[in-house]
Amino acid sequence: MIRHALLRLLTAVPTLLVLVTLTFFLMRLAPGGPFDRERSLPPEIEAALAAEYHLDEPLPQQYLRYLGGLVRGDLGPSFQYEGFRVSELIAKGLPVSLALGALAMALALCIGVAMGIIAALRHRHFSDYGLMSAALLGVSIPSYVVAPILVLVFAVTLRWLPAGGWVPGRFSDLVLPVVALALPQISAIARLMRGALLEVLQQPYLRTARAKGLSPAIVILRHALKPALLPLVSYLGPATAGILTGSVVVEQVFDLPGIGRYFVQGALNRDYTLVLGVVAVYGTLIVLFNFVVDLAYGLLDPRIRTP
Repeated sequence: MIRHALLRLLTAVPTLLVLVTLTFFLMRLAPGGPFDRERSLPPEIEAALAAEYHLDEPLPQQYLRYLGGLVRGDLGPSFQYEGFRVSELIAKGLPVSLALGALAMALALCIGVAMGIIAALRHRHFSDYGLMSAALLGVSIPSYVVAPILVLVFAVTLRWLPAGGWVPGRFSDLVLPVVALALPQISAIARLMRGALLEVLQQPYLRTARAKGLSPAIVILRHALKPALLPLVSYLGPATAGILTGSVVVEQVFDLPGIGRYFVQGALNRDYTLVLGVVAVYGTLIVLFNFVVDLAYGLLDPRIRTP
C-alpha cells in the first residue's frame, strides 16, 4: 500500500509540469498582452515594463525563470494587481473557494447518496422514476444556467437570500452558490449510486442474507452499502475537478472573492502569472484529491492494493 501511494505521488509531478507548461505557452499564444490599454503606451514605457517583468527575454528563458520560481514557491508578481504577489492573491481567495467546494461536495454526497438508495430500493416505482427524472434534469443543466435562475427566484423574487457579495462569517452568502455548484453533482451521484446498488442487490450473497432472515436495514447497511460505494469513490476525483472548474463561473456570477474570480480576471487581462498560479493550485488540489480517492478505494477494496 505504501509503495502504491509513493508511486502515485511521483506520477503527480510530471502531470503538474505538463499542466503548467501547456498553460504557460498557450497564454503566450493568445492575442494581446498584459499591458495593453485603450491608449497605446509610449514605446519607452512599454520597454521599461517588459524589462521589469522579464517579458523582453526569449520565451524559453522566461519559461525556465518561471519554473525556477515555482520550485522555490514563488508564483511571481501580478501584472494587473499592482503591488501584489500572486501567492498573496491566492492566499486571500483560496479559503473562500475551498469553503464553497467543500460545502458543495458535502451537500452533493448527502443528498445524492440518499436519492440513489431510495431509488434503488423503490426500483420501478413512482418514486424511482421521479427521482431519476429529476436527476436527469439536474445533469442536463450546467451551473452557469442554474445560478442566475436561483438568483432570480430566491434573491430577486422571494428575497430570502442575498444575490451576491461576500461578508466573512455570513453563511447566507454561500447558500445559493453552494446549491448551484452542487446540483449537477447531486444528480450524477444519485444516478451512479442507484445503478451500483441495484447491481449489488442482485449478488448471490445478499439473496442468502435475506433468506437467513436478516432485516432489510442490516442487509443494506452492513452488506450492500460498502461495495455499492466503490464506483462512487472512483467518481469523486472527476466530481472534485468538476466542482473546482465550476466554481470559476459560480464565483463570478455571485461576486465571491475566490480564486476562480481571479482566474477569470487574469485570463481577460492576460495576467500570465496570475493565471499560471491559479492553474497550478487547481491542478495540485485535483491531483491530491485523486490521490486520496485512490487510497480510499484501496481501503474499501483490498483486492486492488499493490503488494
